[in-house]
Amino acid sequence: MILDRRDFLARSALAMGVVALPGDLLRDAVAQDRRVPVFEISLAEWSLHRALHSGKLDNLNFPATARKVYGIGAVEYVNSFFKDKAEDKSYLSELKKRCTDADVKSLLIMVDGEGQLGHADMKTRMKAIDNHKKWVTAAKALGCHSIRVNAHSSGSYEEQRKRAADGLLKLANFAKTHKINVLVENHGGLSSNGAWLSAVMKTVGLENCGTLPDFGNFRISPKKNYDRYQGVKELMPFAKAVSAKSHAFDAKGNETATDYLKMMKIVLDAGYHGHVGIEYEGSDLSEPEGIQATKKLLLRVREELSRKK
Repeated sequence: MILDRRDFLARSALAMGVVALPGDLLRDAVAQDRRVPVFEISLAEWSLHRALHSGKLDNLNFPATARKVYGIGAVEYVNSFFKDKAEDKSYLSELKKRCTDADVKSLLIMVDGEGQLGHADMKTRMKAIDNHKKWVTAAKALGCHSIRVNAHSSGSYEEQRKRAADGLLKLANFAKTHKINVLVENHGGLSSNGAWLSAVMKTVGLENCGTLPDFGNFRISPKKNYDRYQGVKELMPFAKAVSAKSHAFDAKGNETATDYLKMMKIVLDAGYHGHVGIEYEGSDLSEPEGIQATKKLLLRVREELSRKK
């Protein structure tokens, strides 16, 4: 078969694992080569937070567990499970080796507890920025493409937009020198307002500062939720990772709060074909059962959406 230049470029990019092609090229390539899935599946470490907190699972064993137990070859870490190891080169080297041995790719580190990047006080904000820098270098050491941060702030709608954008801009400029992305998750407060967070992204205006849309984190306040489908649609233009949040499933295996088929169509329509991370947070099923149920649902949705391409 003779490929024209358009086909050659698309297939070559897919072979290298590139997902940042112009949308039409990538969609064409996916449609032409059914061996290439329309999205990949990864495992977020928070799905196993009870096992990790109890000591039944250690962070160093997370990559092998993802591969051997769940058949997943890409992982997303949570910094709280190796909080004191961000600057421990021997530990990070061992973790990277464990990934290599298990044939697992490290995608990102979810960073919590390091201060508000949009804090109203500039001195406190700068301290938070500095606190996050060690996780940028840790992500680089592990071979990740990003760290996930929060954009919490205080003040009016506009004040928070400006403060969060300032902190993110400063951190992303540092991360850029390490070729690492800084991704913001919708994680409560105004960050769960898709319009607000997309406005923050536009204010920052850096290619390596993006979003990590989470299907379930759209609670703005105890009494107010943002429409999750609208929110994901607003955040997808900036997305470099996606979190498939799950809590409970019905008898047919569908997540009870999120229509995964509808949500993943929004994700793919935005031109995204990267990893979608399983993040099970439910209590009805055990962690292993919840992870497997989420994976099964994602595989079913992927198959259905692939047929429509």
